[in-house]
Amino acid sequence: MYFASGTYGIVRPADITPDDVDIFIHYTPNRNSVGDSLIKVLNPSNYLIPIDDPSKGGSNVTSFQLFSGMYTLKLPVADFGVKGFYTVIIKPVEIRTRIVDCGVLSTYPDIKGLLFDMATINSRFVSKFENGGLNGYRVEYLDVNNGNDAKVHNLFRIITSNNRAEPVNQNLTNSNQKSIRYRFNDNSTLTFCTLTPSSANNVKPNVLPNIGAPNQEVIITNTFFNPIMLEIEMVEHDIETLAYGIFGNQTKSLEDGIYTIYNFSNDIYKQYNLYEIKDKFTGTPLFEVREERDAIDFDKDFSSIINI
Repeated sequence: MYFASGTYGIVRPADITPDDVDIFIHYTPNRNSVGDSLIKVLNPSNYLIPIDDPSKGGSNVTSFQLFSGMYTLKLPVADFGVKGFYTVIIKPVEIRTRIVDCGVLSTYPDIKGLLFDMATINSRFVSKFENGGLNGYRVEYLDVNNGNDAKVHNLFRIITSNNRAEPVNQNLTNSNQKSIRYRFNDNSTLTFCTLTPSSANNVKPNVLPNIGAPNQEVIITNTFFNPIMLEIEMVEHDIETLAYGIFGNQTKSLEDGIYTIYNFSNDIYKQYNLYEIKDKFTGTPLFEVREERDAIDFDKDFSSIINI
């Protein structure tokens, strides 16, 4: 057996927090029904639980260390308590905002980028707009004038850097160029984002790619992981509860005809009334009936019965 040298894996598990995630669920009662047309939005911090890494090593490492790529998904009864099918979508969180300006740096006029105002960003995401916090994020564009769908399909750009910046006036000899340019200032509320692709290609060197327009709405999304869609079926019985009726202990009271099925811990799981239906004229037995009881007779406790 021969092994190639110099070969490395490029896929790594994602290090994410609930703030990096959006979770949506859609419910339908069965395969033949579409269900509610609305999608319910869940709070990720209540449903996505990070796992501590058991191999963090070293006696000095006692704090929590994220086990990359593995999270526990909670399914509370309040949201998943009805029998049927639930489609769960876990996707990178979307930050919806508006482009303040498309500008260039005063010292590097060939570098064009987008300006966003941190003062208008949801407080949940403001920290991501700090210097370098948006590296690798994806920008998608909206066109509110499009009557069919506001989102511009298959048009996106990747943010390569972002730094706080402030506008400055610059005297230019060319009247066709904007006099307002930007310079880095960590005390500003604006952040200047460079994107790729943002430079002209060799085929049309004078045509710059579209990176957006001032006041245009955009969706900024992290690229830490691929969206995941899960289909979860909530049922009344699972394999274990079905096994109670086959392998679990059972009793039948000959006095009152109460038939009891126990789980594997010998707790009462189901009770039924057993009786016959006879012909009212001849008294001939017609049916044997097993009818589920609504009220449980706890005198039929398994331990009490076998110790009589």
